[in-house]
Amino acid sequence: MTVLLTGAHGTVGTAVTAASAYDHVLLDREPAPDELGDGSPHPHRDRETVVADVGADDAVGDLTDAMTERGVAAVVHLAGDPTVSATYESVERNNVRGTRNVLEAASRAGVGTVVFASSNHVVGMYETEHAPALYAPGQGEESPTVDHRSPVRPDSDYGASKAAGEAWCRLYAEREGIGCYALRIGSVRDPAFDHPFGDAERAVARGDCERGDDDYERAVARMRCTWLSRRDCAALVDACLDDGTDGAETDTSGRNPNTVAGGAFEVFYGVSDNPNGWFDLAHARERVGYEPTDSGNAMSEPPI
Repeated sequence: MTVLLTGAHGTVGTAVTAASAYDHVLLDREPAPDELGDGSPHPHRDRETVVADVGADDAVGDLTDAMTERGVAAVVHLAGDPTVSATYESVERNNVRGTRNVLEAASRAGVGTVVFASSNHVVGMYETEHAPALYAPGQGEESPTVDHRSPVRPDSDYGASKAAGEAWCRLYAEREGIGCYALRIGSVRDPAFDHPFGDAERAVARGDCERGDDDYERAVARMRCTWLSRRDCAALVDACLDDGTDGAETDTSGRNPNTVAGGAFEVFYGVSDNPNGWFDLAHARERVGYEPTDSGNAMSEPPI
């Protein structure tokens, strides 16, 4: 199966291509840079890139051509502005319009499956309300467990734009029959910081804190809850692609019974097996067989 990967050269995109079982057509706004954000060589620097801007006014035609010319059967849609503090103007163009453009192109090209990079910030207000107590082991009865049925509570324009993307995924599952899987991704990092101490060590490298101070310990505590390792990220994406290939959950007519047009629509949380976390993994385990390999509690000290 040929899979188109939008936003391919970002942190999540390189995680997917590093460990996925699928071959990917890479699409991004620009060719791959020489280095990742952590200074390591970019793994896509010698690979062909389909250069396209998903938020452009004429993007639907360009994306449709890219999909049909390459026989694309599934899309992993990562492109967009990933910044939580992004302006409304940016997320409206790059996230909302960009996601709708990708879905419309997928429909025109006859693509059967779309895996959409949503975000934990779709429900980020739960964290805002309960942090930092939320990060502690044995959170207590008042701390929430957030699952796919929990009300949407975005914490930013960015979070709201990802909620809008989920709504468009639902529409295209209902109206066009595309199997859409929205992944509310936690904390994925470049290889040098791909561990539970990653954000804290990155802050040390920037000079924002020192090892062992309060800011460092809080960053570690949060990352133990929200970390999605690079190999677990690829495994979750592949689990959704595998499910789409298998036809998802269907009735005797081959249609998904939960949508009008028969397309699957699912929301999963993209985190590793983090015992301290508040995001539900049971639904992804039961529905698509996601079994994370890594755990936020697996390390007691940073890999220095």
